[in-house]
Amino acid sequence: MLGEHRYSVRAEWTGNRGTGTSGYRDYDRAVTLSIDGKPSLAASSDKPFRGDPTRWNPEDLLLSALSECHLLSYLHACVTAGVVVVSYTDDATGTMREDGRGGGAFAEVVLRPRVVVAEASMREAALEAHAQANAWCFIANSVNFPVRHEPTILVSGEE
Repeated sequence: MLGEHRYSVRAEWTGNRGTGTSGYRDYDRAVTLSIDGKPSLAASSDKPFRGDPTRWNPEDLLLSALSECHLLSYLHACVTAGVVVVSYTDDATGTMREDGRGGGAFAEVVLRPRVVVAEASMREAALEAHAQANAWCFIANSVNFPVRHEPTILVSGEE
């Protein structure tokens, strides 16, 4: 299915403490992200940037998008390859570097999927499916930094 897909989100700053952005320390970084028909998400900047560490920040959301996109693409690749996945978890990490001029960028993301397959005969195809998933992942194909994979493939009953 070829086509163009559009997405929309509303980001509403909710951190006005009464004086707006009168000074760098005078406002809260609180944001509410909302999409019609979905639960709202409480967001902020990361703690080092004066944010609320109990809320999701943009870096969390980018890492989560990469992890989830790979997971969903991987499940599709496994179905196509005849691999039955019975469990999948990912302990993903990302490294962002500040540039010293007020900006910065992600240097890399490492996905560490732990996949459990139904049978030992599926192990090799399950490992190979990560390359296909990476090729299919819209988010990984949209970033300008490496997204590496360090998968572990286990067999149900042997984990």
